[in-house]
Amino acid sequence: MTKEQVKDRLEHLKGAINRYRYEYHVLDKLNISEAALDSLKKELFDLEQEFPDLVTSDSPTQRVAGKPLDEFKKVKHETRMLSLNDAFSEQDMRDWLTRLANYLDSVEATEFYCDLKMDGLAVELVYENGVFISGSTRGDGEVGEDITQNLKTIEAIPLSLSSFSKGRIIVRGECFLTKKEFARINRGQEKTGEKPFANPRNVAAGSLRQLDPTITAARKLDFYGYFIQNSEIEYKTVAERYRALHEFGFKVNPEGAVVHSLEEIFKFHQQILKKRDKLAFEIDGIVVSINDLAIHEAAGVIGKAPRAMIAYKFAAAEGTTIVENIIVQVGRTGALTPVAVLKPVHVAGVTIKHTTLHNADEIDRLGLKIGDTVIVSRAGDVIPKIIKVLPELRTGHEKAFAMPSRCPYDDSVVIRDGVAYRCPNPQCGARHREQLYHFVSRGAFNIEGMGSKIIDRFLDEGLIDDAADMFTLEVNEIEVLERFGKKSAENLVTELAARKSEITLPKFIYSLGIMHVGEETAIVLAREISNFKFQISKPNDVLSTVKKLSIGDLQKIPDIGPKVSKSICSWFQEKRNIALVEKLDSAGIRIQPLKLEIKNLKFTGQSFVLTGTLSSMSRDQAKEKIRSLGGDISESVSKKTSYVIAGAEPGSKKDKAEKLGVTILDEQAFLKLLQ
Repeated sequence: MTKEQVKDRLEHLKGAINRYRYEYHVLDKLNISEAALDSLKKELFDLEQEFPDLVTSDSPTQRVAGKPLDEFKKVKHETRMLSLNDAFSEQDMRDWLTRLANYLDSVEATEFYCDLKMDGLAVELVYENGVFISGSTRGDGEVGEDITQNLKTIEAIPLSLSSFSKGRIIVRGECFLTKKEFARINRGQEKTGEKPFANPRNVAAGSLRQLDPTITAARKLDFYGYFIQNSEIEYKTVAERYRALHEFGFKVNPEGAVVHSLEEIFKFHQQILKKRDKLAFEIDGIVVSINDLAIHEAAGVIGKAPRAMIAYKFAAAEGTTIVENIIVQVGRTGALTPVAVLKPVHVAGVTIKHTTLHNADEIDRLGLKIGDTVIVSRAGDVIPKIIKVLPELRTGHEKAFAMPSRCPYDDSVVIRDGVAYRCPNPQCGARHREQLYHFVSRGAFNIEGMGSKIIDRFLDEGLIDDAADMFTLEVNEIEVLERFGKKSAENLVTELAARKSEITLPKFIYSLGIMHVGEETAIVLAREISNFKFQISKPNDVLSTVKKLSIGDLQKIPDIGPKVSKSICSWFQEKRNIALVEKLDSAGIRIQPLKLEIKNLKFTGQSFVLTGTLSSMSRDQAKEKIRSLGGDISESVSKKTSYVIAGAEPGSKKDKAEKLGVTILDEQAFLKLLQ
């Protein structure tokens, strides 16, 4: 994007985030998921990191969210209650440490404190001479809401501190609801005919904002402390601060631990993820802090968040991205399926680049345009889908999409069949698939594990549109498909990567599926274009070379007649085919140099045709032996044919050879000739 486009995108993102945050923190409702909101915030943060001169004071990254509700007395925090920036991947964590190291210059962190990121509500508690005197919500970070009476109902919050009786102390922590208590409350809702609550976090937030403390008491909220502030006590590490909280009588999360490297952070993250479902409460990640509080002091704050802390979240089931295009796939039955091409987005551990839109009615239901910002869901580790469009992020440059009136493959007039659009040519979709089956076949790219059923599945799910798309598939795109797993997906991606650099020129030409160009013709054509001065090493070399050959030039090549010449020239002139070859080149296909024929071998200048079945070797082995001795293989018999090798049950080629007077050799005579 240009800088002007980035500026425009930032303004739209800020407006949307501010509105969603107001709904979430002030009105206790949210029209999109927390995961989708996090995704928007992450995009805003990343763009501001890349273009720091575009950061404005009104950006959501520069302040903690939300205004306090009017129903409660306002309380000004003595020091600002900060929020945390988010990381969603190992690379995000590495980037965080790099930014911190760059800011601190010579200071390097060697210890980290890892805690669980509770899915609750942050509160502040104030104690005078060891006695709890007031408590408030975070609010906008500067001013919160006085909920002292409600907080007093939470048994996990001590009304008087152990081992502390003089002076003022401020404690911050998380109020939350356990899964068990959430289930109990919802059973009560159902019994009285009321709507069940959506999640524990909403219940916790609503409970703390009850004007009647008895309602809060009935909800049995819990509390974990994570921060302590006292002007007369100096703590050296985060771990020491946690120990002090525990000594004063606060519950702290028992899962917290000190680690000593990024690798140990990643290990902690994975361990907590594995036990996440078994925990008594909801979490959405871990909080990672530099353990040394002197580094915290030196690092300071960036916008709304401390530089020395970060929330390393679990992969969200939803994310936001932009629909860059909508293409149309033709299925086996001729049905036209629209597929959204997305700006890559990481959702639930998978990078999503495209997803099926099913039909035109689905596009209308979503109100989707090309260029729209959308929410992509992959809940339950299933195939990703677009669940919502965010029209408030439109810039005016979005384009409406209409199903094509003609088939993108054979130009037939498209017909409407219920909710589906179809190409009336019964061979259209099937022919496209057959071309892909041919591309991966043994005589072509020979991609093991890429059978017809898998190609069908990839087409139906919108993962591929043409042969080149196969080489850009990623493990996390494949493993989510039914009957696939991580290992099988890895094996297929490894196989595809290997084939990118193993293809020979004849096999590459054969793989293109040019009409009338079989394996032998592909070999003859490969030899001819390899005689050009420059080396053929990639698909674009083939394209530029063949374009120089006229039909007349091609007809001069042995075994290539007028019909084949015309077919080759026509294929390399079609825009769709040119685009495919260029796309294969961009995908990284590299062609092995052809070993040109060595002159004066035994069969130099002689042409062979094989028919029937040989008992001592396969037909492919026989062809290789002939070629190794300088001979040529032809698919058809003519007066120029030197020998026809006839095995068991020969076909019409033997009859034609007899009529033309071409020498016919049985298997024994052929073996003798090879000696």
